[in-house]
Amino acid sequence: MPMNTCTVPMADRALSWQENALCAQVGPDFFFPAPGSSTREAKELCGACEGRTACLEYALANDERFGVWGGLSEEERSMLRRNRIQRHG
Repeated sequence: MPMNTCTVPMADRALSWQENALCAQVGPDFFFPAPGSSTREAKELCGACEGRTACLEYALANDERFGVWGGLSEEERSMLRRNRIQRHG
């Protein structure tokens, strides 16, 4: 019987981008600002992060509705979701 040589569970591999993400170095308030507060600084940090694309895809796949994920705000992710749905039917 073949053995699975992968020792990292699928769920852990899907979140492995978090290990080196720049957001892990700052508090959650940075990415979940009070309503009406600026998201500019969080977006700038995301722009320098190598895990940005994986983070954004995670947020879209898991319907994260609050905070900055992958460099996009809630509204920007919602727009992206709608555009993807329109393109793919």
